[in-house]
Amino acid sequence: MRVLVADDDERLAAVVSRGLTEEGYAVDVAHDGEEAQYYAEINDYDLIVLDIMMPVQDGLSVCRSLRENGLRTPILMLTARDAVADRVVGLDTGADDYLVKPFAFDELVARVRALTRRQSPPRSAELRAGDLCLDTVTRRLTRGGVEIVLTAKEYAILEYMMRNPDAVVSRGMIEEHAWNNAFDSVSNLVDVYVRRLRSKIDSDEGPSMIETVRGAGYRLRVP
Repeated sequence: MRVLVADDDERLAAVVSRGLTEEGYAVDVAHDGEEAQYYAEINDYDLIVLDIMMPVQDGLSVCRSLRENGLRTPILMLTARDAVADRVVGLDTGADDYLVKPFAFDELVARVRALTRRQSPPRSAELRAGDLCLDTVTRRLTRGGVEIVLTAKEYAILEYMMRNPDAVVSRGMIEEHAWNNAFDSVSNLVDVYVRRLRSKIDSDEGPSMIETVRGAGYRLRVP
């Protein structure tokens, strides 16, 4: 999943970005409202974490503008203001949730997961493809009941493919989902990670679950 974190506090934004990256998310960071709105309009995010007090354009204005333009991506508002009236204003502009600073990182992650599960169509917490089972809450992968350990990036790619079973996903689609704006699209990292996934999830018998579709990308076969 891909997340935009917008906060003018560069230290806090870096901490949140690093933590979400370790949780398997691809994260872009903006430090003012104008930059946040630009990123949100040109990229496809699963969630936006938006601070209210930012220079150039405040978070409330950004949220309102994005909603008026039809963007339905879940938005989690961050603010140092904890008055009920402030929370009401944030939610009324189109935010889906509200988190008061300072906050525990574990709570932020829990809210991120909850918001992404609410998207339409609904996201199941457990994904299955044949005997391959991925729990998106615990991030535990098993095949035939045997646990398989994934890196954060392997998890991000496999989750995306399991949410799109039997569909051809291009390298560009995988890059868009699993990497941020700093990704070098001319590299072969997608192919490298797909090979690693194959080595971990394929059984000794039968064809690979991840097919290469020549000239198009990859497809997760559902047995």
